[in-house]
Amino acid sequence: MPPPARPAIPLPRRAFVAGMAAAALSPHPVAAAARPGRIVSLNACLDVILMRLVGRERIAALSRYSRDRYGSTIAEEARALPFTRGTTEEVAALRPDLVLGDQWGGERIAASLARLHIRVERFDVPATLAASLDQVRRVAAVVGEPARGEALVRTIETTLRQSAPPPGRRPVSTLVFMPGGFVSGPGTLMDEMMTRMGLSNAAARYGLSGSAMLPLERLIADPPELLLTGQPWPGSPGWAERTMEHPALDRLSPRMRRAVFPERLLFCGGPVLMQTARTLAAARRSVETRA
Repeated sequence: MPPPARPAIPLPRRAFVAGMAAAALSPHPVAAAARPGRIVSLNACLDVILMRLVGRERIAALSRYSRDRYGSTIAEEARALPFTRGTTEEVAALRPDLVLGDQWGGERIAASLARLHIRVERFDVPATLAASLDQVRRVAAVVGEPARGEALVRTIETTLRQSAPPPGRRPVSTLVFMPGGFVSGPGTLMDEMMTRMGLSNAAARYGLSGSAMLPLERLIADPPELLLTGQPWPGSPGWAERTMEHPALDRLSPRMRRAVFPERLLFCGGPVLMQTARTLAAARRSVETRA
């Protein structure tokens, strides 16, 4: 069977770019709600948090992006659960007690569901680790599982501590380079994760901040020690994917080590940060071992 056609820009990537341009969610204490029995998630990142907090019997549906094995870290698990494309009619038919949505594009459906007296809680894309952990706590509160939320936060924090390098270790100059030259500069959650894992974000020396595009020529002229690139999708890669596989990058091998950094680790915080931390730490160690 031929692989499915890949959209030019997957929605999770659009969500990430839009979210990084927005302010992070301010941490507000949220009182624990009654435990809703039927929960619908309309956002790929909220899908991941929800799966870690409640039993499968309480999930009425996840977003359709939860099943995308290239963009989601829970694709295999999600295939056993219902999903929704996020239309008002489809969500209302599920008779949810609670709908989890996002701030950057969910105003219309939130208003429509509110008119049907369906509770909707909306979340921003966090731009810092602290905001990401606060988001886990807030999701836990609205689904009625504050204790599970705190336990998940502790697990994430423990994983980050265990993945971090010993104090005093020299940071490794690193660039996370995605299709089309997309990079995460200072002021992003990825930048903070890189710093914690002993990596110095090379995007800063190119004068970039936030979510930005780096021309391949600039990368080749001044390469980092470590280049982390995404994985091409099946079939003939498009222009964006060919940027990551340009032959000129191979000629930098004596000066620059390359490793794979799956795109799905770029989109979300929360529980995904544990996989992100381990992947970044393993890449850092590959450079240290080589030296």
